[in-house]
Amino acid sequence: MVVTVPSFAIGLSGIPLAGTMEAVVESATGWPGMGIIFVYSFLIAFILPGPSEVVLAAPIDLGLSRWARLGSIMLVSATGKAIGSVFAFHIGQEVKRAGPIVRWLRRSRWDVMQWSEKRSVQLAQRYGYGGLAIALSVPFFPDTISIYAFAVLERDYVRFAAATFLGSLGRLVVTIGLVGGLFVVF
Repeated sequence: MVVTVPSFAIGLSGIPLAGTMEAVVESATGWPGMGIIFVYSFLIAFILPGPSEVVLAAPIDLGLSRWARLGSIMLVSATGKAIGSVFAFHIGQEVKRAGPIVRWLRRSRWDVMQWSEKRSVQLAQRYGYGGLAIALSVPFFPDTISIYAFAVLERDYVRFAAATFLGSLGRLVVTIGLVGGLFVVF
């Protein structure tokens, strides 16, 4: 049983490395494919700007039912993303201490710091770590900025990892729910 995703849902990043990684994920199969999904999800959390939902298109065949296969892919992806997010969290903690980097980001043309801090502070103040999980549950929205913004604002590694795991898992569940009608199952 193979699940295919419409081409508009794949290749949204436009970054060559991300595009190459997406292609590798789309062709990943078997147990090594689960490792590829883990690595891709780890990288997407802190460096790649592409969509994490591409993992759902991997033609992994482990001899499992369709739902067990999708569940396995989602758990591996969410775990990889949570671990990658903790890595980003650590980088964010270090950036807080690096005054020149924060000053450079504040002076940048688009003032990324102000925008991401404003949105993240609103979510953090209103919903705490649940706000991060909610933000990460939005399909096809790059979440690297949200991860770094929360990383700069927060301090609890365990709660941060739990929120990113739940948000990543939630994103894949929401994607299946929203795009599920577009999946073609053979």
